[in-house]
Amino acid sequence: MSAILLILLMLMVAVEAQAQITGHVIDAGNGKPVSMASIIYRSNKVAVRADSLGYFKIERHHGWRLTVSAVGYSPKVINIDSKTPANLVVRLKPNSKVLQEVKVSSKKRSKYSRKNNPAVELMKKVIAARKKTDLKNHDYYQYNNYQKIMFGLNDLKLDTLESKLFQRHPWLLNQVEVSSYNNKLILPLSVEEKVTQEIYRRDPHTEKSIIKGETSTGVNDLFQTGDIINQVMAECFTDIDIYEDDIRLFQYPFTSPIGKDAIAFYRYYISDTTMVGTDRCIMLDFTPNNQQDFGFRGRLYVLDDSSYQVKRCELTIPKTTSVNWVENMQSIQEYTKQPNGDWVLTVDDMMVELYLSKLLSKFIVVRTTRHSDYDFTEVPRQLLRGKKKVLKDAYAEMQDDDFWAKYRQVELTKSESSMDSFVKNLQQIKGFKYAIFALRALVENFVDTGTKDHPSKVDIGPINTIVSQNFFDKWRLRASAQTTANLHPHLFLKGYYARGMESNQNYYDAQLTYTFNRPGYLPREFPRKALYVESMRDVMLASDKFIQTDKDNLFTSLKFAEMDKMFLYNRQQLGIDYEMEWGLKLFGNVKTEKLQPIGNLSFTTLHDMANPTTYYEQPKMTGLSHQSMRYTEATVGFRLAPGETFINTKQHRWPLSLDAPVFRLQHTMGFDGVLGGQYRYNFTEGEFYKRFWLPMNWGKFGVRTKFGAQWNQVPYPLLIMPVANLGYVLEDETFNLINNMEFLNDRYISVMADWDLNGKLFNRIPFLKRLKWREFISAKMLWGSLSDKNNPFLAENQSSDVLMMFPEGSHVMDKSRPYWEVSVGIHNIFKLLHVEYIRRLSYNELPTAHKQIVKFTFRASF
Repeated sequence: MSAILLILLMLMVAVEAQAQITGHVIDAGNGKPVSMASIIYRSNKVAVRADSLGYFKIERHHGWRLTVSAVGYSPKVINIDSKTPANLVVRLKPNSKVLQEVKVSSKKRSKYSRKNNPAVELMKKVIAARKKTDLKNHDYYQYNNYQKIMFGLNDLKLDTLESKLFQRHPWLLNQVEVSSYNNKLILPLSVEEKVTQEIYRRDPHTEKSIIKGETSTGVNDLFQTGDIINQVMAECFTDIDIYEDDIRLFQYPFTSPIGKDAIAFYRYYISDTTMVGTDRCIMLDFTPNNQQDFGFRGRLYVLDDSSYQVKRCELTIPKTTSVNWVENMQSIQEYTKQPNGDWVLTVDDMMVELYLSKLLSKFIVVRTTRHSDYDFTEVPRQLLRGKKKVLKDAYAEMQDDDFWAKYRQVELTKSESSMDSFVKNLQQIKGFKYAIFALRALVENFVDTGTKDHPSKVDIGPINTIVSQNFFDKWRLRASAQTTANLHPHLFLKGYYARGMESNQNYYDAQLTYTFNRPGYLPREFPRKALYVESMRDVMLASDKFIQTDKDNLFTSLKFAEMDKMFLYNRQQLGIDYEMEWGLKLFGNVKTEKLQPIGNLSFTTLHDMANPTTYYEQPKMTGLSHQSMRYTEATVGFRLAPGETFINTKQHRWPLSLDAPVFRLQHTMGFDGVLGGQYRYNFTEGEFYKRFWLPMNWGKFGVRTKFGAQWNQVPYPLLIMPVANLGYVLEDETFNLINNMEFLNDRYISVMADWDLNGKLFNRIPFLKRLKWREFISAKMLWGSLSDKNNPFLAENQSSDVLMMFPEGSHVMDKSRPYWEVSVGIHNIFKLLHVEYIRRLSYNELPTAHKQIVKFTFRASF
């Protein structure tokens, strides 16, 4: 049966090929593909373009003359008749004269000149005229946006189709189809469709997207957090607007071919004139001056009149651009003239071929976008109300076939239409459910308890916290779980029970959350609007509260310094988080907490030490102390990060776009005599973060500044401790070589700056260029001071019943001498590994100082 289906499949491909000519344009000298070649029936005004690998497809017309040309090559003319094969291999001979002009050389031997260059003069006029086509010149506009994103396996070979997997499951062949973008056999795995109404008002400025319809089918359905795939693809494969100076793609800023810096960044060549539809256009080829920089290669079709309007734009990225995973990218955009004379974008298609490794299949992502029904009349006021930028129709996920028949601008392929049955067939494969179970646990770090027909109501995990270690418990075991929106749309339970193997201590954390909105799966999803109550008993280092991952993560629990100072927390708190869609978060909580010292810690006040009738010398403690302190506090604050986006996982919510500026300000008040609290204090803290993309593709530079002040006299556990990371795994926003409680301050400012050069230097070294390693430099500074009222070493404080003796290894910083550490690193090793060498530059004379270390983490990025 599989052989018959395979034959039918090949026959279908052959029949399609008879009506068309498929071809491959290669260099006659070295056999390498010639990308972006033009394939034109000149006399008949029919043209197509080869992709970045030299492949093309064009209609067969007997008696017509087909011209194949490319920048740097002599054109070749082919007479099409019945003897012309269906699959052409076109060998173009290099044109030495043209090649000499196009050649890019680090020794500046290129003869390309912008002076008196007609292509450059034309592009200057195109760039100058681009403001005329900006839709935001109108007081109002709206249009419908249809978008389809398909994700699938790419470039399936004949031996794959003849493998045992396809032979045993013939329905797999029914899912295989020929992509119209690269003429390769693909197997679609998921498809997402969305229809939005885009609305704009100039004054007062308002932009809104109303989601009218949304559907997603495919392998995403097999994962509770399957929206991660769609979120990442939507963020990485963003809409391309060539009228912007910089285009965000694969999370990098690419210089637009008609941006303000385009003339200096690109080289332009007028290659021909041709008809695009009914419009006569000038064809311009362009390529970056430096092929390693984040720029495009491609072709512009500019109207051959005084408007200098771009009619069509074709983009790809050079092979040498240091973007991970991307084997090929094509973007095609077309603009259409409206009845009012405006030119608007109507077609916006993108195809990306991904190559992860030799051990994994190749993948393809196709994003198809159509803009229609443009309207420039006044937008009804009811559509502009509220501050939400993205609104969702209540029935968006329940639209019927009539809705999709009306708004679907591009028909689904046969495989995309049968995605539901494809997934059902997958689930019938023997052992498939066990493989998915294991894959879910690996990817999501949780085990869900649901089935195909009954989604998970309780997830068990995180898995990597089941076993961990610390100096007090030695080894500890933990069982954790959380409920989902499938159990209740507003109420969520989360918690764990843990047991210390040597300490014989029992620990727990129980949290109940009520959400005012209806999250899709978990209460942390953006925008979070929730009230929560928590009760917790556990042990941790003072620095554990600063790490972003779980403190019981087996890997982060491994430390390079001696860890003999811990606290036992017994905490109860009530809090509220209220996030707004435009980026403002308001938060507050009331907390009471009892602390007990563990190990080489004590809560001995200076008064006790000065009074021999109440103080006795305690030996060095190795277990839980009878001493304790309790404080009660309330915190209010806000965080502003306009434009920030997130990926939701079962364990965390990670920011996806780090370009948004972040500003946070909060204040905490401690209450004496409230719920057993023993101290009155005020603590203010703020933070600012911004990442900048440097010009000329010199990477990205980020700077984070934090500041804070403890205004009152308090014992050392309530002073400001450094944000220390004592593990071997790198953690963002932490100092890598400061010890636990090494410096105790009541005023501080910290600055952390990092520069990711993104291979700017390594790309100029032949061997390193092939490895695609990327350079990383950072510097971190902590300035702190301790006011006299909180200094336990001053004579006037020796009778204080508030201040406590500092732990062994804690020091007072010199206010004129900040702490510094710097690091140099290499990331993108094997496209996953990030390694840094960190060096401490100050306070090295302290006996507990660690002067240098090498740390690592795993990060995958484009």
